[in-house]
Amino acid sequence: MSAEQDRLDAADAGEAGWRHWGPYVSERQWGTVREDYSPGGDAWSSFTHDQARFRSYRWGEDGLAGFSDERQQLCLALALWNGHDPILKERMFGLTNAEGNHGEDVKECYYYLDATPTASYSKMLYKYPQAAYPYQDLITTNRERGLSDPEYELLDTGIFDDNRYFDVVVEYAKATPEDLLMQVTVHNRGPDDAEIHVLPSLWFRHTWSWGGDSPRPELRSVGQVGAASVVRAEHEDLGPRWFSSAGDVPVLVTGNETNNERTFGTPNDEPYVKDGIDRAVVHGEADAVNPQGVGTKAAFHHTLLVPAGGSSVVRVRLATVDPAAADQAGADQNGDLAGPFGDFDQVMTARRREADDFYADILAGDLGEDERMVARQALAGMLWSKQYFGYDVEAWLAGHGADPLAAGAGLRNHDWRHLIAEDVISMPDKWEYPWFAAWDLAFQAVTLAIVDIGFAKNQLNLLLTRRYLHPNGQLPAYEWNFTDVNPPVHAWAILFVYEIDKAKTGRGDRAFLENAFHKLSRNFDWWLNRKDADGRNIFQGGFLGLDNIGVFDRSAPLPTGGTLDQADGTAWMSLYCQNMAQIAIELARHDRMYLEQAQTMLEHYSWIAAATNHVGPDGASMWDEEDGFFYDVLRRPDGSSVRLKVRSLVGLMPLVAATVLDSSVRSEFPELAEGAAEFLSRHPAVTSAMPAQGRQTRGDGPALFAMFDEDRLRRILARMLDEDEFFSPHGIRSVSRWHAANPFVMDVDGRRYSVDYLPAESDTGMFGGNSNWRGPVWFPINMMLIRALLNLNGYFGDEFTVECPTGSGNQRTLIEVAQVLSDRLVATFLRGPDGRRPVYGGQSIPQKDPHWRDLILFYEYFHGDNGAGIGASHQTGWTGGVALLALLFRGTAIAWPRVNRATDGGTARGVDDATVVGAGQS
Repeated sequence: MSAEQDRLDAADAGEAGWRHWGPYVSERQWGTVREDYSPGGDAWSSFTHDQARFRSYRWGEDGLAGFSDERQQLCLALALWNGHDPILKERMFGLTNAEGNHGEDVKECYYYLDATPTASYSKMLYKYPQAAYPYQDLITTNRERGLSDPEYELLDTGIFDDNRYFDVVVEYAKATPEDLLMQVTVHNRGPDDAEIHVLPSLWFRHTWSWGGDSPRPELRSVGQVGAASVVRAEHEDLGPRWFSSAGDVPVLVTGNETNNERTFGTPNDEPYVKDGIDRAVVHGEADAVNPQGVGTKAAFHHTLLVPAGGSSVVRVRLATVDPAAADQAGADQNGDLAGPFGDFDQVMTARRREADDFYADILAGDLGEDERMVARQALAGMLWSKQYFGYDVEAWLAGHGADPLAAGAGLRNHDWRHLIAEDVISMPDKWEYPWFAAWDLAFQAVTLAIVDIGFAKNQLNLLLTRRYLHPNGQLPAYEWNFTDVNPPVHAWAILFVYEIDKAKTGRGDRAFLENAFHKLSRNFDWWLNRKDADGRNIFQGGFLGLDNIGVFDRSAPLPTGGTLDQADGTAWMSLYCQNMAQIAIELARHDRMYLEQAQTMLEHYSWIAAATNHVGPDGASMWDEEDGFFYDVLRRPDGSSVRLKVRSLVGLMPLVAATVLDSSVRSEFPELAEGAAEFLSRHPAVTSAMPAQGRQTRGDGPALFAMFDEDRLRRILARMLDEDEFFSPHGIRSVSRWHAANPFVMDVDGRRYSVDYLPAESDTGMFGGNSNWRGPVWFPINMMLIRALLNLNGYFGDEFTVECPTGSGNQRTLIEVAQVLSDRLVATFLRGPDGRRPVYGGQSIPQKDPHWRDLILFYEYFHGDNGAGIGASHQTGWTGGVALLALLFRGTAIAWPRVNRATDGGTARGVDDATVVGAGQS
């Protein structure tokens, strides 16, 4: 047990509020739906980056390396100025969706280096140029580039040439749950001494003028207390707090109020407004801040001359103890004035050591040092990407002048007027995606479970609460369109996290599992009733999170008319049935009434598996016997149909819907096996259409539930493991490389629709054009395919081998294939024999410079041929799963469904979601 684990246990038991403060400040609040009050619904242009300096937000805050309380009432973050920029650097800059040639993108260099689950220690790095930041160059050059060109990044501008930049390292440590230390270390990497202004900033989220009768809080400078400069913060809920900075430092105080004159051309309501500190520091307007030192936004103004190759340190503290009292206590005990910084270094050092101890346990095993570093930074990114998310849809609608009870208001998310969010939520990326997405959150919870089970369970429960789950049973998809449809992976994630918790504690959290099952049953019914258009057990889920993977925009009406039978949507529903059956079986171990639900879910699965393989009167089914692959089927209004023969993840998703039930289930619940036999005997059409392995077991061994038989499995795997098709050096591609020379083309009413192999950025504007599923590698789907391989090995055993890669002559078991795939994914981030990390592609500075080469970015997706990172650069919500993969075959800490070398029925060697093992077990 480590000190950090003790803090987690205390937090989970409600004994100490170690999660009360954390990195909950977004990196972009501007350009979000929540802050959009425009009549046209153009969020990007209605609240811009430029306006963010002088216009107060309504629903949240953003900042640089920001921390806040869990309700985001009080925020602490960093502001910087290099003496040349036109503005104070208070938040990350990036391009809007319309400005970038591949959609929105942050244009900064920053890295999450470390974090503990309770935020008892957190560390990040921001690289700040010493010359004027090239805002206009980034906008102009990207705007001029086309869809076939790469994005123009900050590194491409030459701003970091000759190492003329500062490495700004921000560290937080907690002395107690309510005592927060912040240390800023500025390293001058350049050849000359350079000046920098460092402004640790504290402010209240603006809630007092529009959010009801909330009283206005107050920040007040109280001058010097011993060797510290002090600001007192007073808030109705938080009570008094003291914000202290070591040394005699100027204090700048203004109001977190909109500058109406600049925003709307109307008089200001208050004399001191949000951009007052910016104006005072950058533009020399001393009267822009309050000379009385009273307001709702304050900053300590440190001016540092950092020597070439040297560093300078700034220390601040936010605590509930009056520094004057602490100063006197120090004098009484030590004979001198200790003040708020007497134990600062001691606390910071202790928390760093405790973070090391915590991760020494988590990352134990046969991992190499580079793997450990990558995994730790991945987990740090996951933990830094927590964010307070506030959004009351009814209040937001009222702010638009809409009647929340009137139908058809025409405003975004009008049908979700019940939704009230005021929670800390794991975000995919706090700049590019500073809002939750349902299936992202499920994958994020699975990764977070290896460090913080309590938070992982909280996150999975959250979207199932009445504040989020729609009365009709739908899960909200994401802020831009809650009604859109994400893949139903919540049940899988809940079972996964439950099993990790059970392995760790020796007992399952039945209350967590049972609560989730009942809520998920409502969502399952929504899928059955809303996404099976004609009751055939074939599903049309919409775009299902895969953006532009289809021939058509799958969230819009088809240009041909008719419907689209989706191989991936149907596979996701098959997996949903399997997971719900597994949960029901686990619950039945304490209450046999759940056997009825388990039987129902297995029957649902049977109908879906049969429908997938059924060949109707028109001769069309999703399975193409000639190609040995699953495809979507377009069903036209005239009754005709055609397979859309695109070799993509859509056709690999049926592999994911493969689950093994241990043979013990049959002996423990004989009535379940009897019910399954009776069902199949009463429905011969289902029996004849289902794959053989989906309706029989291997003697007394495990039972497989899958949408394919052994022959089809071998044919699918032959394509998936073909390096000229899906199997890249860095994982499974989203579209087969075969399409590079053989694009799919379809003409509809004179318009050409096509799908090519695009290993990097998208060449279409579908869904904003900022994501591409037509060739790159995406980590979450690869993780699900690894799960499938391990499950399938659990049924077929070691005698089942395939060529891996296809055509190589190397016969491997499915566990070995899973390991090869896992190793390729992890290698994307590791330094190779040539010293280069594939994730950075052809960029030279991150590959060679000693101040960059061990800093890892976890991109949204990766080049289908060379592994270079593409898309959102901090999307650990997708890619932080590399930490799980690093632990899968070489770790010893509890990670995920682990490789189990025990046999079942004398032949099988594998895992399913019920065979998670703990530290030290094989």
